[in-house]
This record gives sequence, C-alpha cells and structure tokens, in this order.
Amino acid sequence: MCTPCCITQLACCCGSAACSCCCNCCPKIKQSTGTRIMYAFYFLLVTIICVIMMSPTVEEKLRDTIPFYSELCKKINAGENCKTLVGYSAVYKMCFGMACFFFFFFIVTIRVNNSTGCRAAIHNGFWLLKFIALVACCTGGFFLPQEATFLEVWRYVGAIGGFFFLLIQLMLLVEFAHRWNTNWSSGVEYNRLWYAALALVTLVLFSFAVGAVVFMGVFYTHPEACLLNKIFLGINGSLCFIVSLLAISPCIQKLQPTSGLLQPGVISVYVMYLTFSAFSSKPKEFVEIGGVNTTVCVFPINSGTESDKKIVTALGAVILFGCVLYSCLTSTTRRSSAALRVCRNSEPETERARCCFCFGDDTEDNDEDKTGSGQNVVYDEREGTIYSYPYFHFVFFLGSLYVMMTVTNWFHFDDHKIEKLLEGSWSVFWIKMASCWVCLVFYMWTLVAPMVCPKRFEA
Repeated sequence: MCTPCCITQLACCCGSAACSCCCNCCPKIKQSTGTRIMYAFYFLLVTIICVIMMSPTVEEKLRDTIPFYSELCKKINAGENCKTLVGYSAVYKMCFGMACFFFFFFIVTIRVNNSTGCRAAIHNGFWLLKFIALVACCTGGFFLPQEATFLEVWRYVGAIGGFFFLLIQLMLLVEFAHRWNTNWSSGVEYNRLWYAALALVTLVLFSFAVGAVVFMGVFYTHPEACLLNKIFLGINGSLCFIVSLLAISPCIQKLQPTSGLLQPGVISVYVMYLTFSAFSSKPKEFVEIGGVNTTVCVFPINSGTESDKKIVTALGAVILFGCVLYSCLTSTTRRSSAALRVCRNSEPETERARCCFCFGDDTEDNDEDKTGSGQNVVYDEREGTIYSYPYFHFVFFLGSLYVMMTVTNWFHFDDHKIEKLLEGSWSVFWIKMASCWVCLVFYMWTLVAPMVCPKRFEA
C-alpha cells in the first residue's frame, strides 16, 4: 500500500500528476482546488517566515540557540548578529523573492485555456521543483546589490501593489457576502431552519458591529482630544446603517430578491475592523491631566501601545488568510463572480444550500476519478480551465506585496528598529480609513447598479 502512494507523491513532486494525500479516508479533491491549495501553502509558509523575522525577540532567540552565532553571521556576511536576516529589510527581500516567483508564473501561464499543454502541466505539477525555485528566489533577494536603493524603490512598488490587492480583497469580501446570502436563502424554500440560520448569523454579525462601535467610542475617544476618531467613527457607523437600510429597501428588493441583512452585516463587521485598525495605527495623542501629559484614545491594556497592534495584526492575518483560502476553494475569477452580477427580475441562482458552500458544487458527475491507495482526484479541467491561471498568479503577486507592507506596517523606518512599528503613522491611518469607504461604496454600487444601468443587468 505504501509503494503506490510513494509513486503517486513522486509523480506529484517531480511530474505533472495532480497533488493528493496518501490517506484513503480523505474526501475526493478536484485537481483545480488541489493546485490552488498548494500555491496557498507556499504563500502562507513565506508569510509565516516574514512574521517571525519581524519579531523583536527572534535575534535573541537565535543567539541563545545557535552556538557560535556571531562567528556564523560574520562568515555568511549577514552583518553583526545577522542584522540583515531580521527586521524590515529581510521581510522586503523575502517578499521580493515570493513576488518574483508568482510573477514568473503569471507570465508563463498567459493565454493558457486548457490543462493539456506543457505550461498547464508546469502550473499543476512539479511541486518539489517549484518549492526549490521559491526558496532560490527568496534566498536570492539577500544578495541584491545596492541594498539601500533597492529597499527604497521596492517600498513604493510594494505600496502600489498592496493597495491594488486591498481592492481585490474588498471585492472578494463583497462577493463572499452576496454568495453566502444567496446560497443559504436558496434553502429557505425547502427547510425553514435555513431561515433561522440566516437570522442567527445576521444577529451575531450586527451584534459584533454595534459592540465594536461602543468599544471604540469608549476607548478611542476622549472629551478633550481625538476629534478625528469621533468624526470617522460617526461617519463609518452611519454609512453602515445606511447601506443596511438600502439593502432591505423595497426598490432594491424588487430588483434583487436575495438581498438581505446578511451582506451588510458582513460588510459592517469588516468596516469596523478597518476603523479599529486605523485608530490603532495613528500616532499617539496626549492630553494634560493633572499637570501631566497622558496618552489618550488607546487600548487600556499595556497603555494601548503593544496590545492593540497585536490584535490588529492577528485579525489582519486571519482576514488575509481567509481571503487567500476562499479564492482557492472557489472559482472566484469566473463562476462564483456571478454573485456580483445581478439579473433583473430573475430567479435566484439555483445552487444547493450548504453550510460549507465555499467548496464548490458537487453535482459534477462526469469527471473521472483517480482511484488508488490514496485520495481520489477529480480531473475537472479536461475540457478547459476552471479559473484563469494568469489572474490567479497575479493576485498572489499582489498578495506578496500586501504581506510585505502589512508586516512592516506600511512605512519605512530607520536602522531596522522594529519597535518603531508601535509609534503609529498617519499614512497607515489614511490608507485603512480610505479602505473603509471604498468597501462601502463598492457594496453600495452592487445594490444600486441594476437601477442605474437597467439594460446591462437584464436577464
């Protein structure tokens, strides 16, 4: 039993065979899904390494763990105590290598429309060789000449690419909200429990959103300071309330019968997260209380300096990984993007209601399965590609830049001092605040577009 499995894994690592697990009990997996999960695994692996490199204690741990640490750093020309292997410069170089890796595959897979060619075989297989190529790209970033010039130029490239990925992330979020509501609403006709599930999830989402507004109103405002916090908290909260009313208004319900409160609930929670993240990224404000300058509008634990940054980073990582995995588990570039296209006076999309609707439709019975000692693979791309290969890699290219900017908090700081991340930045504040408005405007457009352009959205 072990020999066939080993042969299968060898064909996957060094050949064009589809990737699968050795365990027979694993459910069958589509070839397209397995490929995207493997690329997501590479992406998450490099991201975790970047997060470790930005840890202020990683250098101390390495010095205590590795014997002759200082001598080793000198031999590999990594600077005193391997300074070039930690901090923002190391993250820039790692993400540069990952971005080059995905950009190369973006170029290679342009105009690939079927899975039978050699370029499609490279995309879907040869995982060991691609892992070696990824390691080589990330390692090569540490040997680039003129480091100071590279870091300064790459910072601006990363900011532009990260901003575009943020827009794609917002589109994925809105698409996810629409598809979630459409899928669960389709089950109400057959089982009223789906209606109860919709109501429960919607209530939980709006409870989180309202709780976030109250939380930020208590801890991130002050009677004598933080005027911007008060203004933007009121604006963002009001906009969330407006889009919620708009989603259930009769004029929208007439054109979009599946529109409900679940979508604005998802959007409101995300907007509140971005608002909290923006407030946490602002430079500290001080107010004279009892003759002493006191920091205000910060999270109370640990003076609000480090704790809220950890919360923002953790939530940001969860949202980033969630968007990456969602894009892997669904054909977001083609089929599932229909959730953003609303048909006038048409019935909701016929899709079976499921709790785990992200895993695609299981009604495809004409695909052939690979039977053997391991997991069965459904070859779902025999007649054509399920998703756009170049677009997929380009999104991961932009995601690499977004990871680089997120881990380094979107701004350049001197002398590799990681602790300066905790001081805040106005540029980060405005980027995240603008993201709130872009998300709300984009969702609002998906609601009013059939009214503004009726002919374009006719069935």
